[in-house]
Amino acid sequence: MKDSHYDVIGVGIGPFNLGLAALLEENTEIKAAFFDKTEVFQWHPGMLLEQSDLQVPFLADLVTLADPTSKYSFLNYLHVHNRMYQFYFFKRFDVPRVEYNDYCQWVVSELSTLHFGKMVTSVEYDRDHKLYNIEVQDVQTGEATSYTTAHIVMGTGSTPFIPSPIDEKLNEDVIHTSRYKHYEKEFKESRSVTVVGSGQSAAEVFYDLLLTQRENNYQLTWFTRSPGFFQLEAGKLGQEVFSPDYVQYFHELSYEKRKDALPMLGGLRNGVEAETLHAIYDLLYHRSIRREDPAVMIQAMTSVNDVIKKEPMRYELMCEQWQQEEEFTHETEKVVFATGYKPHLPDWLLDMKDEFKWESEKEFAVTNDYRLKFNDERENHLFVLTNLEHSHGASATNLALSVRRNQTIINTITRNEIFSLNNDTVFQQFDRKNEGAQPKAVLLFYVLLSGGVINNID
Repeated sequence: MKDSHYDVIGVGIGPFNLGLAALLEENTEIKAAFFDKTEVFQWHPGMLLEQSDLQVPFLADLVTLADPTSKYSFLNYLHVHNRMYQFYFFKRFDVPRVEYNDYCQWVVSELSTLHFGKMVTSVEYDRDHKLYNIEVQDVQTGEATSYTTAHIVMGTGSTPFIPSPIDEKLNEDVIHTSRYKHYEKEFKESRSVTVVGSGQSAAEVFYDLLLTQRENNYQLTWFTRSPGFFQLEAGKLGQEVFSPDYVQYFHELSYEKRKDALPMLGGLRNGVEAETLHAIYDLLYHRSIRREDPAVMIQAMTSVNDVIKKEPMRYELMCEQWQQEEEFTHETEKVVFATGYKPHLPDWLLDMKDEFKWESEKEFAVTNDYRLKFNDERENHLFVLTNLEHSHGASATNLALSVRRNQTIINTITRNEIFSLNNDTVFQQFDRKNEGAQPKAVLLFYVLLSGGVINNID
């Protein structure tokens, strides 16, 4: 890195910024650099479980939806690694999570603009010279280096969410699912394990523990606050909310209507894939044939409000069956919380909080093309890839729509239509104002919200 000025600097290197780096290298002359404080690329290493898959098709890789001919596509990864025929006979549209991580690591190895072990500590805007001054620290040596850039893309991802007061009690026995793989051996050698949560991660951890329960002889419990263990809605028309058309529609709603719409999309965004729930049930059923004590308890409508350490390797969970309003305690040696994630907003961004507009106390205002809305008009943009649920809805964490987001950002940076951003990509219509556009099929959005496709998650 001999030069210190760049057209764009990316902060954080997860799949979102990694895809941006790949598209920039192949399609533009943009001078870019990307920094991440971790030493190597690892995508959710604590949840790289065998037999767990992505929840999106392989076409939702880093680049294909923008450029199917890209050398950084998943299909080219298979070709380079002599895995094309194996995948062909695999006959699956989805990708094992371990293989997706391997694919991303391969793309990392092919790019020269990525710099790991480098933490961005400071960002300041220079209005006179129309650029951002960025301070980057080497995480091993502590050495600081200064750079300037016309634009910034913040892809700092998310951090585990644990409700208070439990968030202060995490240790090697009480963990979030993001650390499960690191402690898997110790958990399976214990006498009792409790999983808390109802989403895909909770189900995958529970199933992984269930598979080895008989060999290790531990008590296994699964609690969730949700009313039940519901499967993720996978209806094809329902899935069309993960489309550019819906993102455009959603962004144009008022802040209040966007916030109201998010819970109604819950069946499409939260829940467990049907195959995972079937695998859990089938395993339990087969074990029940011999009428053995399964040493398994599964209970919904149960809040875990606190964790009390009674002695080494013994914890008491303070629980409530909220529908019956009945409090109870549950003893366990190990606990895995599958309580989701929250956006990670770095300190340097919060130091700038008075420079841009906010829609709420924690949600900043974002343009349709993913720029922070600054109080002053500036031609130097700060794009955000995280904390977007309130502004762009279903696209916030969706891998497929992250490609569209990167296309949009590149077009804005270059002030040129490097990528054609097609609309009318789905069979339904969301916006009545476009009634004259003669969409492929006219299905009013309120039908989805009230007519059963989303709400029917049985």
